[in-house]
Amino acid sequence: MKYAIVDIGSNSMRLSVYEAYKSNFRILFREKIMAGLAGYVEKGILTKEGIECAVLALSQFKETLDSLNIKNISVFATASLRNIENTEQAISALNRATGYSVEVISGEEEAMYAYYGAMHLNRVCDGIIVDIGGASTEIVTVKGGEAERAESHRVGSLSLYRECVKKILPKGEAFTLMDDEIAKNFADGNLPQLSEGSTVVCVGGTARAALKIATKLFSLEENSNKITSAQFKKMCNMLFKADKNAVNIILKYEPDRIHTLIPGFMILKHIIKKTRAEQIYVCKYGVREGYLCQKFLKKEQSSTPTPKTENSAG
Repeated sequence: MKYAIVDIGSNSMRLSVYEAYKSNFRILFREKIMAGLAGYVEKGILTKEGIECAVLALSQFKETLDSLNIKNISVFATASLRNIENTEQAISALNRATGYSVEVISGEEEAMYAYYGAMHLNRVCDGIIVDIGGASTEIVTVKGGEAERAESHRVGSLSLYRECVKKILPKGEAFTLMDDEIAKNFADGNLPQLSEGSTVVCVGGTARAALKIATKLFSLEENSNKITSAQFKKMCNMLFKADKNAVNIILKYEPDRIHTLIPGFMILKHIIKKTRAEQIYVCKYGVREGYLCQKFLKKEQSSTPTPKTENSAG
């Protein structure tokens, strides 16, 4: 059976289409629109232009899904709509234009979907799962393979850029402002002190961008999914100079993130430093896959009768 998940994020809006059976699935295709909705928020309100931008993007996804005749469609929004005062107005506009009902998930729910998505591929025993978004950062603390605590912090790559950076790339005082904003948002987070050699599992666009750039800069194997903290620090030192070389690197490998990449890396750098992690594991599954597993596949699996075998007790 085919399922489509639309994720209305603060930086990008994403469509993922899956083919699934019971608890297994594969990704058929993905589409991304860099809507940058957090950039349209003024005094806590998503502007008319911002709502129109979201409507246009979702309408484009609808055209794709209609042409494919996919019926199992779910649309959810994260900090893009939950952190604004006119959430209902935005939801109504999206519904009128597309007919889709939009579920606005809480920060804790978003964190747990990231956890379920990451755990589908690899079993994390002890550590943290991190998802750096456009307007929020979710962290799940894992103990003994189980989620112990799920938190959402109101700081993300795009919101940090808007609040602290005046030009395309940060310079001088902007780094101090970003450091202060990050420290303020994580002051009550009590990030766990991981044991020596621990790995932080990261999902989301910032982490994927970090892996992509690290693969090129450090000649990692193409199927590599890990970055050492030393490599990440070296990459940050290189990009944080915000010089022509840094601009060329970002434009070459992640042009869509020219303004949000460094703020996103600042958040990840803070987390790595505070937790003393030595490795960053980048997982290709995240919030959308966790949502798929919990909303669709778990329900389908529970509703499927277990076939009896010859040795089953009748």
